[in-house]
Amino acid sequence: MSDFQNAAFQDKVVVVTGAGRGLGRSHALEFAKRGAKVVVNDLGGRIDGTGVGNTAHAVVEEIQSLGGTAIANTASVADENGAQSIIEDALSHFGSVDILVNNAGILRDKTFAKMTLENFKAVLDVHLMGAVYVTRAAWPVMVKNLWGRVVLTSSGSGIFGNFGQSNYASAKMSLVGLMNVLALEGERKGIKVNTLAPGAITRMTKELANSNRTGQPDQVSPAVLYLCSEDAPQGAILQAVAGRFSTIKIMASDAIDLGLDVTYEDFIKRAEELALS
Repeated sequence: MSDFQNAAFQDKVVVVTGAGRGLGRSHALEFAKRGAKVVVNDLGGRIDGTGVGNTAHAVVEEIQSLGGTAIANTASVADENGAQSIIEDALSHFGSVDILVNNAGILRDKTFAKMTLENFKAVLDVHLMGAVYVTRAAWPVMVKNLWGRVVLTSSGSGIFGNFGQSNYASAKMSLVGLMNVLALEGERKGIKVNTLAPGAITRMTKELANSNRTGQPDQVSPAVLYLCSEDAPQGAILQAVAGRFSTIKIMASDAIDLGLDVTYEDFIKRAEELALS
């Protein structure tokens, strides 16, 4: 008897990038368990994004052995043509794309003073531009269907900062800005766009110095499935760590009104009211 019996996402076509290990693998399995047809994308490389491997095929075999439906794609999301091929594979095998989970990522950590521009750009290319490339390829399909779900994967490091991760944090916070715009543009097309801020012990995080991450990938995946459900919110940042879930919001304080002829001297007299420190 198949282990995959829950039909919450029956026949939905789901693309998960970076799904060969860790969080992405968990997301792919959980969608497949609930009747989805899954495109498992993963280059199969090392944490820094170099090299290739067969991790995507291994996850597909795992899903199929349990009675689910999945295909593998091993393209790099950082390559525009490769990203396009992910969506083309979904269309050629399953005829549509309903859900896209942008999960692929790499790490190249150094303090900002020691960070090479090559390593800064490489991380942006995967996390930010990779999400842009794949989402851009899937977007017209979702617009035509008047239904779609897109999840962008940010991080507490991107939103709150983490020592030695200026490249990673820049990419991850950029995804929040991307979400804010796509949520507005997708609203009338039936496309919901949200951001996940996960925390779990994975291959990418277990070696991080001073890491406060706990928990396992399968404790994060329920949040992803909710963000892709019929009841999904729009433009939300959902944090998921070790079975604990919270909403992150960007807020503005009450303004101090110094008038149209304000000077620097006027400002410093009342600056403490803004609680900037």
